[in-house]
Amino acid sequence: MTDDCAPVPSQSPETTPALVLASSSPRRRELLARLGVVPVRIDAPDIDETPIKGELPRDYVVRIALAKAAAVARGADEIVLAGDTTIAAGRRILGKPDDDADLTRMLTLLSGRRHHCLSVVAVVGRDGVTRHRLSDTIVAFRPLAPAEIAAYVASGEGRGKAGGYAIQGRAEAFVRFIHGSHSGVVGLPLMETRALLLAAGLPLG
Repeated sequence: MTDDCAPVPSQSPETTPALVLASSSPRRRELLARLGVVPVRIDAPDIDETPIKGELPRDYVVRIALAKAAAVARGADEIVLAGDTTIAAGRRILGKPDDDADLTRMLTLLSGRRHHCLSVVAVVGRDGVTRHRLSDTIVAFRPLAPAEIAAYVASGEGRGKAGGYAIQGRAEAFVRFIHGSHSGVVGLPLMETRALLLAAGLPLG
């Protein structure tokens, strides 16, 4: 495996490879569409995403993205793209909340502080090589009142989202500043994704 994004020669110049998205996330499909890419199929892998004891957030998110890419079968002239996003509050990994109480705990922890949104893209190219890149974005939340947190939890927007919030939704009003990739916080850093797809042999405009 390598994160080297140098373009590789196409193995089948006459055939345009098809993209398989190893994710059921509608946000990732929408972001791919901004690159002019439509997956030929969606194949969301069922893997264990439990962090290993003592695992650091960066190691965790890379491991999960690579595991998702490896779990999806790649046919002839197909490219597989997988991604994973997690929130790191110091050494703590904030994945998808288990329930509303967990969501409340996450937002209370993030209130008034900076955190890192780590988003990894992993691509299996036509050459069979898996490449990956990590996007690290700093997000700073303003202090959140308990009533605000309760209202956000009740809205349901943060369920199923890393860190318990969706920056492309109501939670954007929580953000004092962001330094890095907005699309990475949404779930798929487009600059890194484009470079990896090109290196994997997918022609883009």
